[in-house]
Amino acid sequence: MNRLKANVMLLLAAFIWGTAFVAQSVGMDSIGPVSFNCVRMFIGSLTLIPVIYFRRFMEKRKSGKVEKIDLKKHIIGGAACGAFLFLASVSQQMGLVFTTPAKSGFITALYVVLVPIVGLFFKKKVRWNMWVAVVLAAAGLYFLCIQGSFVLQLGDLLTLICAFMYTFHVLTVDHFSPETDPVILSCLQFFFCSLFSFCLMFFIEEPSVLQIYNAAIPILYTGVLSSGVAFTFQVCAQKHTSPTVASLLMCLESVFAVLAGMVILSQIPSPAEAFGCVLMFVAIVLGQIFPEKE
Repeated sequence: MNRLKANVMLLLAAFIWGTAFVAQSVGMDSIGPVSFNCVRMFIGSLTLIPVIYFRRFMEKRKSGKVEKIDLKKHIIGGAACGAFLFLASVSQQMGLVFTTPAKSGFITALYVVLVPIVGLFFKKKVRWNMWVAVVLAAAGLYFLCIQGSFVLQLGDLLTLICAFMYTFHVLTVDHFSPETDPVILSCLQFFFCSLFSFCLMFFIEEPSVLQIYNAAIPILYTGVLSSGVAFTFQVCAQKHTSPTVASLLMCLESVFAVLAGMVILSQIPSPAEAFGCVLMFVAIVLGQIFPEKE
């Protein structure tokens, strides 16, 4: 695979993730947010199982042997990543009940800026461009979410919590990924996320097979494509392109979220919201420029 094909795969992954915000929003018409998340993540986990077996089959075919997997380490990592993914995805899904896919897409993308900031507590240096990105993102968040007075809407607050949870999720994945198979780790995190959602949904919702059936298309789209296919694209593509280019391309998911909301749901942002989107996108891009030397 050459660099151009890898970048196209990342662009497709960003498109899938961005349009998934609309699918998640539409799914709320038929099923509760926690139930939606439970089924979606379980399907995502199932989708990656054949990918895992195929990769290991190809590995054995090329080298004649398959690398041994530390199952305990993968389970611990999957459970830890799955816990933060559960908190992030559930808060995001609940936030979509009260906010638009466009807002959710941009506020969620704020984790790209938050990751190095939280990393300060783990003694990781932050370059000057990150501080500028934080200021721009805060300004963008104001124009995007504040309506009339300095009060965030409930959906915006829930999605902001989601952004922080994704921040800890990214840092947790960064901790476990060096010594684990990324696809197996992802498969397990989806499974544990689904398991945690399963335990919660019966306390706050009344799920039924009919609800799942009515939301089948959004669930399948987000489960198979957003979780399974897009993640696999990311894993394969990042072996053939630079981290900076990959991050910039994946950040386009927030732009696709806005475009999808406009095209599919006819949600036209106001001038202030559009300006906020521009500021946050600039912040996200600036946050990925001048990376630390490895």
